[in-house]
Amino acid sequence: MMKACRIGSPHSGTLKPNPAQQEIFMKMTPFVLAFSLAVLLGACGKQEPAAPEESAPAPAVPEAAAPAPAPAPAVEPMAAGSDLGKKVYGNVCSMCHAVGAAGAPKPGDQADWTPRIAQGMDVLYQHAIEGFTGAKGMMPARGGSTTLSDDDVKAAVDYMVAQSK
Repeated sequence: MMKACRIGSPHSGTLKPNPAQQEIFMKMTPFVLAFSLAVLLGACGKQEPAAPEESAPAPAVPEAAAPAPAPAPAVEPMAAGSDLGKKVYGNVCSMCHAVGAAGAPKPGDQADWTPRIAQGMDVLYQHAIEGFTGAKGMMPARGGSTTLSDDDVKAAVDYMVAQSK
């Protein structure tokens, strides 16, 4: 007959990690969670390509030339960019930046953003587009969303920087 053993006892057959292993595990957990979230978000953003439309026969009679489109109303570039940036932030970036996951600086947190802003916008854009791992955490490329264009990412960075000045 087999004798019952308590978990963690020398006879239980289980190994207890040492403190160094526990520390490494605790430090890596946020990164693993952020990376997993980024992968899931990237998969959610993928869209199936639309089925190609059947080509319509060419009209027999040439159509009259269409009038030139009216010029678009003058819109400040910052206003249009901030709307796009706000939308991209809300749909993608906020998943990590709103809660500070994996060291992501929260918009409005000047202490976290000031040293980043001091590096220059080109560096911020590059880190957001290509991804970055630093002392405070990691940034997945395009926030983990492969469907974002460079301009989308830049608009989101502009939005967060504007919130943080």
